Amino acid sequence: MTQTRDYLLIFDFDGVLADSEVLANIVLAAWVTELGLPTTLEESYERYMGKRAPEVIAAVENELGIKLPDNSLEQYQLRTLERFRRDLQPVAGARQFLDQFTDSPKCIASSSSPERLDTCIDILDLNKDFGENVFSANLVANGKPAPDIFLYAAEQMQMEPVKAIVIEDSVSGIAAGRAAGMTVVGP
Repeated sequence: MTQTRDYLLIFDFDGVLADSEVLANIVLAAWVTELGLPTTLEESYERYMGKRAPEVIAAVENELGIKLPDNSLEQYQLRTLERFRRDLQPVAGARQFLDQFTDSPKCIASSSSPERLDTCIDILDLNKDFGENVFSANLVANGKPAPDIFLYAAEQMQMEPVKAIVIEDSVSGIAAGRAAGMTVVGP
């Protein structure tokens, strides 16, 4: 078993621990298409990946030139969670990786909403790995690529940012980790 007591492991969630990026973007592309803006899976990735849900809604409204109904965010999130309950899987190798660091301080710092994180963590049975150490970008002023969520996570975990290792898969998340002064591992 590998130990990193001197370092904090900060995991992004979607695409790092949960194979949720494809599912979420399939739902998002279909939903935006229904709203009147034909959108492929690839376009959904390009336009919205790494953004918080309210930022996605604002981008869609801007692209369509309309104000969406007040319940749009809720409807999009409900569709996404339904899809996760049916099809969500862990990223290949994630469980084995986590098992190597059972005694190491670790947390999740994600752009996903608290509700989405809670649902996915339950589905994937990750509660024992992270407990209360799950932080949503909804808790900070600025989402990725700003460093806010990673700095917040390090503060909550009582670890200096320089002693944090961010495991990230998105361009905005990698930029956020670097801006926080942390070591970043990603593609």
